Amino acid sequence: MTRLPAADSADADPWALLRAATRARIGLGRAGDALPTSAVLDLAADHALARDAVHEVLDVAALQAQLGDLPHLVVPSAAPDRATYLQRPDLGRRLGPDVRLPRGRYDVVFVLADGLSARAVHAHAVPTLRAALAGLDGWSVGPVVVATQARVALGDEVGAALGADAVVVLLGERPGLSAPDSLGAYVTWAPRPGRLDSERNCVSNVRPPAGQSHEVAGATVARLLREMRRLGLSGVRLKDDDRGRLESPPA
Repeated sequence: MTRLPAADSADADPWALLRAATRARIGLGRAGDALPTSAVLDLAADHALARDAVHEVLDVAALQAQLGDLPHLVVPSAAPDRATYLQRPDLGRRLGPDVRLPRGRYDVVFVLADGLSARAVHAHAVPTLRAALAGLDGWSVGPVVVATQARVALGDEVGAALGADAVVVLLGERPGLSAPDSLGAYVTWAPRPGRLDSERNCVSNVRPPAGQSHEVAGATVARLLREMRRLGLSGVRLKDDDRGRLESPPA
């Protein structure tokens, strides 16, 4: 919970109350016709954190250790390295040419993908995964797939190859100047290559304590999956009204 400044400090700085309630850069003041030095240094530091997050390489071994005894596979995308991944988004949406996945029959498969912030995956992916699994009692869950140099759409090919009814991609979101470690959960029913972004549902800003908690995000993912199976669809036609009830508009 945000701690608001005392009234006397707010009187000294009328922007203090608003700054305490948002991560946005507001009321920074000025030094002549420029920002104060402290504001410039803060901006540069946050910019450096965002850049570092984009270039950071996923620590696969550390992620495997977090997964513990959960069955899992490690796969690369078609992007051979980080530089290529950043320059060729299309390659991050496809599996590497030599990848072969064992086909099965599963209700859902989870993919942990570095995306544009490996540190978000290191910090939040496995706790969110475990929270989602807690709400899927009785579901057949395929092996967790750890994907490197991966974009959201890689999950479509993974889900189709493994024979899953649904896929959940837990992926590091694009860093901003206030959030270098935000995780997104992208949930798609009947995954297959060529799915549109409008055919997915997204649970974003998973980064406690500043964003959604692992427990809330995992519970939302599980709720989405249960309704997707009931309705046979996902994406813009599946609406979450934020009160725990999901709706599908008339066809």
